[in-house]
Amino acid sequence: MVSARVPMYSSSRTRLFLLCMALAAATLALYGSATGNPFVKYDDDVYVTANAHVQSGLNWNTVKWAFVSGDAANWHPLTWISHATDWQLFGKAAAGHHATSVLIHSLNAVLLFLLLRWATGREMPSLLAAALFAFHPLNVESVAWISERKNVLCTFFFLATLGAYGWYAQRPSWRRYLAVAGLALASLMAKPMAITLPFVLLLLDYWPLVRRLPLAGLALEKAPLALLSAASALVTMRVQSAGGAVRSTLELSLGVRLENALVAYGMYLWKMVWPARLAVLYLHAGYTLPAWQPLLSASVLLGITALVWVFRSRRYFLVGWFWFLGTLVPVIGLVQVGVAGMADRYAYIPLMGIFVTIVWGLAELADGLNAPAAARVAAAVCVLAALGAVTVRQIGAWSSTYNLWAHTLAVTENNFVAHRNLAMEFMAMGRADEAFVQFRDAARLDPQDLLSQFAIGTYLYSHGRLPEALAQFARMTQHTADPQPLSSAFAGLGMVYGDMGDDGMARQSFARSLEADPGQANEYYGLGRLAEKQGRLDEAILDYSRLAEISPSRGTYQLLGHVLETAKHPAEAAAAYRRASQVAPGIPAEHQ
Repeated sequence: MVSARVPMYSSSRTRLFLLCMALAAATLALYGSATGNPFVKYDDDVYVTANAHVQSGLNWNTVKWAFVSGDAANWHPLTWISHATDWQLFGKAAAGHHATSVLIHSLNAVLLFLLLRWATGREMPSLLAAALFAFHPLNVESVAWISERKNVLCTFFFLATLGAYGWYAQRPSWRRYLAVAGLALASLMAKPMAITLPFVLLLLDYWPLVRRLPLAGLALEKAPLALLSAASALVTMRVQSAGGAVRSTLELSLGVRLENALVAYGMYLWKMVWPARLAVLYLHAGYTLPAWQPLLSASVLLGITALVWVFRSRRYFLVGWFWFLGTLVPVIGLVQVGVAGMADRYAYIPLMGIFVTIVWGLAELADGLNAPAAARVAAAVCVLAALGAVTVRQIGAWSSTYNLWAHTLAVTENNFVAHRNLAMEFMAMGRADEAFVQFRDAARLDPQDLLSQFAIGTYLYSHGRLPEALAQFARMTQHTADPQPLSSAFAGLGMVYGDMGDDGMARQSFARSLEADPGQANEYYGLGRLAEKQGRLDEAILDYSRLAEISPSRGTYQLLGHVLETAKHPAEAAAAYRRASQVAPGIPAEHQ
C-alpha cells in the first residue's frame, strides 16, 4: 500500500529482510513455551480432540464437511481445514498444533510491519507497532489456545487483503480487485470477524493511501466486498442461532447490551495499557453492572474522540482510533453470543489501530523534541521487555486445563463457569471433595447451572447423605423443564429412593425420568438395579440390555452378564462378559 504522498524508505533489501527475520524470531522465541502446552478441555475437544471429521485428516470428505458444517456454532471452513491439516501432520501431539498457531502469529506480525512500512515509508515506527502487536499479552489467548486458530488465520488473510488492496489502489483493475475479494473471502471463511474489512479499507483510503477520489465513489468501490461481509454475517447469525449461542433481548435488553459495550471498549483500552488479570472468560455482568462504569467509559471514549478530532490534521489519529472502534463492533455484544461480556481474543485485530496511533504520535513527539535514537530504542526495548515478561507468564496459564481455570478464578469474580470447569478437572483427577466445593460455588452463583446442581446431588448420594441428595434432586425437578437435566434429576431421585427402601417412589421417579427423556441411561441403570433387588430378573435383563445399547461400557456389560448368570443363562452371560472385554481390551472381565 504505497502512498503517493510518502516516498519509500531508502533502506536496503538486506536490512528489511534482517528486520523481518528479527521480528519473526523474537515472536517465535517469545511463544516457544506455548508448544509445550497440551490441548485444554475448553473447546479444543470440539475443534480437535473429539472431532472425528478433523481427525480423519485432510481429504475430500473433510473439505466437503468443512464447507457445510455449523459445528461450534460457526461457519469457518478454512479453520476446519487448517485443523484437519494439523491432525494429518501431527496427530494428537499438541506441540505441532501450537507451533502452527505461533508461526501464523509471527507471520501476522511481519505482515503488519511490511504493510505499515510500505504504506507510510516509516520503517522504525512500523517495526515498533508490529512488535507491540507481536508481544502484547492480550494476544496470548489467540495464539496459545488451539481453538482460536480461527483468529490468527483470519487475521493473516485480513492483512493479506490489505496488502492486495494497496496493490490495487496503485493501479486499479478488475484482476487486482478480484485478488482483494478472494483474500477477503478467505478471511471471512476463517472467522467472520473480518466483516469490517470494507470499513477498514475506507479508512486506509483516508490514510495512509490518501486516495483523492469522491467518498461516494470510494464507498461504491467497496460494495462487492460489503456484500461478502453481509452474506458472512447472515450465515453466521443463522448458524449461531441454530446452535443456541445467540441470547435473546428477553435475557439481555438492548440497553444492557449498550452499557456492557461501553464498558468493554473501556476495558480493552485499559488492558492494553495495563495488561493484568487476563482471563479466558469474563462473564457478562447483565443487569448487575454499576451505573458509574458505562458512564465513565462513555466519558473516556468521548474524550478520546474529541482529542482525535482536534488533531485530525494528523490523519493517523483518526484512522487508528476508528479502526479500533469499528473492528470491535462485530464482537462488542450488541448481538450477544454466549455468556462472555468481552474477551481478550476479540482485541487481536482492533488493537492494531491503537498501536499505530500511539507509535506514530510518539514518533512525531520525539521528532519534535529531537530525541536521540539511543533514547528511543531504549524506551522501546523497555516497553517490549515488560510486555514480553507478562506474555510469557500468561502463556503459563494455558499449561493445563487445571491451571487455566485456577488462574481464571484468581483474576475474576463470581465466575460460575470457572468454578464448574475447575470442578470437572478435580473430578478427572479423582479429587471428589474439592470438586464438590467448586460445584457448590458454581451452583450458588448460578442456580440455573444444572450440571453443577446434578453433580452436587450425585456427590451427596455417593457419600451416603441421602436426605440431602433427595432434597437436591427434588429442587432440580422444580427448576427446569429441559428434558435431559429433568430426566437426570428424576433418575437421581429414583436412586436415592431405592437406597432408602422406598421402591414405589423409586419406580415412580424412574418412570418420570423415562417420560422426560427416553434416551437417557441413568434410569435404565436404576430400574435394572431395582428389578434385580426385587428378584425380577427378566425385567433387570431388559433394563440392562437397554442400558448397554445407550451406554455400551465395560461396567454395563458386566452388570448384564451378572444378572444373566444369576438367571441361569450361562451362554448369554458368557457373551456379555466377552463383550465387556472387547469394550475395554486388556482388562479381564469377571467370570469370563
